[in-house]
Amino acid sequence: MTSDPFSAPSYGGLFAPADIRELLSDDRRTAAMVRVEAALARANARCGVIPAAAADEIDRALAEFTPDLARLGSGTESAGVPVPVLVTQLREAVGGLSADYVHWGATSQDVIDSALVLLLRDLLARLDTQITALIESLGALARRHRTTVMLARTRMQQAVPTTFGLKVIGWRQPLLHSRDRLAQLRPRLLSVQLGGAAGTLAPWGDAGTRVREALADELDLAAPPVPWHTQRDGIVECAGWLSLVTGALGTMGLDIGLLGQNEVGEVAETSAAGHGGSSTLPQKSNPVRSEVLVALARYNANALGAMHQALLHEGERSGAAWSLEWLTLPGMALAAGGALAQAQRLVSGLAVDTTRMRRNLEATRGLCLAEAAAFALAEHMPRERAQALVSDACREAKAGGEGLIALLERQTDAPVHWRTVEDPERYLGSAVAMVDAALSA
Repeated sequence: MTSDPFSAPSYGGLFAPADIRELLSDDRRTAAMVRVEAALARANARCGVIPAAAADEIDRALAEFTPDLARLGSGTESAGVPVPVLVTQLREAVGGLSADYVHWGATSQDVIDSALVLLLRDLLARLDTQITALIESLGALARRHRTTVMLARTRMQQAVPTTFGLKVIGWRQPLLHSRDRLAQLRPRLLSVQLGGAAGTLAPWGDAGTRVREALADELDLAAPPVPWHTQRDGIVECAGWLSLVTGALGTMGLDIGLLGQNEVGEVAETSAAGHGGSSTLPQKSNPVRSEVLVALARYNANALGAMHQALLHEGERSGAAWSLEWLTLPGMALAAGGALAQAQRLVSGLAVDTTRMRRNLEATRGLCLAEAAAFALAEHMPRERAQALVSDACREAKAGGEGLIALLERQTDAPVHWRTVEDPERYLGSAVAMVDAALSA
């Protein structure tokens, strides 16, 4: 056990890549808060609230500012938020009369939430790039195997023939949806927070709305009509999006892990020697990446409940709900970044055994074509009778080892073209067409 599994040198890289960890580092968070403070000074000056010369001095001083993180930590432990001690440090850095204009009118939440949005903007841009790359990789894989026939499995049982390409499209589609959702989410999420002590903008008098709009402009964020200090739906919607992404990737991980079992053997995470090796069993190649995708999906699914708890703010600010959000959201973001990175490696290195897929189809001795046989017979007899005939033949085939189609051909004189029925490639329906349509779209 370690205090932070995502950042632990010994195994943090398994769950989150270094670039995502850096995006969410304490240094980046503090720098974002300083950026908000500098932008606030400029916005106040633009609206005539503070002298332009003071804003210029603040801007220059903050551009060179290096925070004392140890002091921030002790200050946060005392005040519950880092902003009071940060503002003290900023005023020390600015010095003179201009120091009085640092943080003019704002409250801690204005700075923390606006900084959070800046971090989320960078994070989502990075995740968007990862999703796009993964969508392209999955598309190439689906195109390569658009006609590769394999067994579909429903409720962990052999079902009917399908194509591996269609299965890959099933992994890809939710990511396309998530990319669309992200575009819809951004306008609701990427909004500046400025309300003052209780969301009234009172320190600015009748200039409050103009200052908020100027601050939004300085930070290239939207300016909502009212402060959103207790309206956390945008943040929780973002958390839900992170969970949807990891959930989609977790499903892919489950599929690949099951298809890679020794008894199935239709895919392997990679053909590279030593991948997933065991400390004691030389024959093993554990599905490490698939397992991580499942673990991170379950992590985020659990964490999302906590984020919904963090929606509950009493009055005009809740320290408890706010703190719960701080504890939960970063881990969800790291999990999403880690899952996307692992998924890209998994898909890029995936070894597909088409020979084994065909062999597993043949090993069903035609049972995977029972539905095809029932529909073929139903053209010559009542559907119920055809279904009963095929069901009886399935039981006999399982018990005796004879192929299903051979049994049916012997048991009925219905003029069915059994050579067509026993060909799995003739019972793919629109599988190939759907792959093509999805790739074209």
